[in-house]
Amino acid sequence: MKNLLVLCLFFLFFHSLFAQDKDTTKRFKYNNYYDLAISVGKGIAIAPSWSHFHKIGKRGKFQVGYGIRLTSFFGSKVEHITAPAKFTTANTGLGVIFQETIEANLDTLTLEKIQVNAINININLQYAFSKQWEIGFNIDALGVSFGGTQKGTFVALSQGRNPSQETAKPTTLNLLLTSDNDIGSLNSELYLRYWFHTQWAVRGGLTFAFSEYTSSGKLVFDNDRFRAKILMLMLGITFSPYR
Repeated sequence: MKNLLVLCLFFLFFHSLFAQDKDTTKRFKYNNYYDLAISVGKGIAIAPSWSHFHKIGKRGKFQVGYGIRLTSFFGSKVEHITAPAKFTTANTGLGVIFQETIEANLDTLTLEKIQVNAINININLQYAFSKQWEIGFNIDALGVSFGGTQKGTFVALSQGRNPSQETAKPTTLNLLLTSDNDIGSLNSELYLRYWFHTQWAVRGGLTFAFSEYTSSGKLVFDNDRFRAKILMLMLGITFSPYR
């Protein structure tokens, strides 16, 4: 009888652990979003992504998440300007976001065609108004970019030099810092999402993306990094299979 009681207690204990594990797994899967977004503006960006959200508080309306996104941006005749903050604002601290741009230091590299592929880990913030409506923001934090070498026209406005033909390729490292301190190609979205089905939703909003190229050689100010800041309209579709 005593052995039977011990066996029953062990069974209840492991059953409880298993049930909790199943519940945890279910909650984890519930908040997995698979998304495809298309943005248009000075070119087109296609961005498939996966994200996972954690609900905050008892009601869980505010959600914080993380994910991974591949952004492929295509464009032509896209003007990239001097990228590093030490040239654009003469300030590299956190306060760079509040500094005025030094227009005299901005040189341009206009690429005939661009095709940047950026794979980044991103940060997600979201608020659920109801079961159907959500508003959110996400931004890339860390990753890498790749793409082919492109030809472009370099104009050194700061030096008054004649235009020259240069080549450049996407900056490899992507890193979110602050404003012009950022490095590489990064994507961010502000969106409104509507769940028209238990597992399917549509999103609409704005995409703000950085496209950054590194020239083959150092140019004016010994600089080789050039960036385009691109605002686009975005439309996306979301699938959450365990929702």
